[in-house]
Amino acid sequence: MHLDLSELSQLAPIFRELFKGYHLSRSNPELYAQLSNLQDQYRALFKALGYELVCDSRGFYYFVPEQMGAQVNKTAQRLALFTFILVEHLADQGRDPLAVLDGGSLGRDELPALLDKYRDLFLQAEVTTVEELEEKVMRRLTQLGFASEDNGIYRFLAPMHRFLDVCLSVQQDRDLAATLHSALPLPTPVLVNDDIEDEIISLAEAETDESEEDALARAMAEEREAQEIDA
Repeated sequence: MHLDLSELSQLAPIFRELFKGYHLSRSNPELYAQLSNLQDQYRALFKALGYELVCDSRGFYYFVPEQMGAQVNKTAQRLALFTFILVEHLADQGRDPLAVLDGGSLGRDELPALLDKYRDLFLQAEVTTVEELEEKVMRRLTQLGFASEDNGIYRFLAPMHRFLDVCLSVQQDRDLAATLHSALPLPTPVLVNDDIEDEIISLAEAETDESEEDALARAMAEEREAQEIDA
């Protein structure tokens, strides 16, 4: 595919956000609009660079890196576990988890009760205080584009569907086990759960020896060289 780099006017900020693990959605209207309009061009350029650009039909984009480090694993598993806890908590309250996690919101004032109720599970994620819950979970959700925060209200964005998919899959397995009267009911997922690790593989910063500036510059240089050869 012949790429006209002049068309990719938002290349630098788009690459920067995706490179650091951010999920671009409609909450970033300018970047999201260009990705949507020039999706094939961006996908081809990023593929040449060694990145897979994923477009989820529910309205968000993200990179799938080739590798991820131990800390990235922990972040992904911690956020997936939090989502599972929140789904259970909302259902217990008679609130629709899908409605809350698909564009709904959660107040900061709800976090203490949530931590107290599921303290044993949060210990698996090395979260023992409300401050740690905000720092290790809520702040990471906002940093990676899964949620936004305004005046103590966390609003969940479209990329939360990645975690919801995992939770719904676990729940379906539980329902199947109950239907079959299994003697080994599936437990709540823990941080060593390989399924969660596989599903949420691209969260946070991918480990790489190349900076985002160097990677972007290399991709653009390679594309220009290819165009000169074609000419």
